[in-house]
Amino acid sequence: MTALANQACEPCSGNATPMTKTEAQDALTALPQWKINDGDGIMKLTRSYHFDDFVSALAFTQRVGDIAEQAGHHPMITTEYGKTTVTWWSHEIGGLHQNDFILAARTDEVAE
Repeated sequence: MTALANQACEPCSGNATPMTKTEAQDALTALPQWKINDGDGIMKLTRSYHFDDFVSALAFTQRVGDIAEQAGHHPMITTEYGKTTVTWWSHEIGGLHQNDFILAARTDEVAE
């Protein structure tokens, strides 16, 4: 596991403060293939993964769902033929938290 993926997620309540844009950009350096998307005013981490077929994309979607369920933190996942897009953010705080970066790193690991 990468150092980031190996970190423990901490409970994130609605009282937690979302990362600032600068903090999120700094954290993003550990995840060079991810992008921060804030089109709707909420910063989110997004990455698309490409596969040879729908079955492979669907199997990856299930593996991401498994790590999400283990952490009690759930992304938006879009599965298409040969492509799965995963978007992490902390719904309760309306933005990004360190947990999102940890789970993005774990997502990269299940893609390998």
